[in-house]
Amino acid sequence: QVLLVESGGGLVQAGVSLRLSCAASGRTFSSYAVAWFRQAPGKEREFVASIMWTGDRKYYADSVKGRFTISRDNVVNTVWLQMNSLKPGDTAVYYCAARRYDHSYDIEAYGYWGQGTQVTVSS
Repeated sequence: QVLLVESGGGLVQAGVSLRLSCAASGRTFSSYAVAWFRQAPGKEREFVASIMWTGDRKYYADSVKGRFTISRDNVVNTVWLQMNSLKPGDTAVYYCAARRYDHSYDIEAYGYWGQGTQVTVSS
């Protein structure tokens, strides 16, 4: 029902910015919450940020508050993750995910996933 495609990753130096994009398609996508997760080498996948398409409510992991901003344009079915002041600890594969209705911090709650985009931050 929902297809997600991430883009915008790359190799950058610490302190600079990147903007990731998640292009979505599918019936009634505006009723889905959308989240970004990331998975660093040797670590489990973790929550980064989420947004409610129907209410503009946003949630962030403590590790990225004040540096990352999630946003969306429901007209073109796109979600962005603006990442500022990047740190080497932000290095990971970033995934876009979607679920019906309410926001969740849990990986298991999301039924739709993109393929991921690599972000590498050098010191």
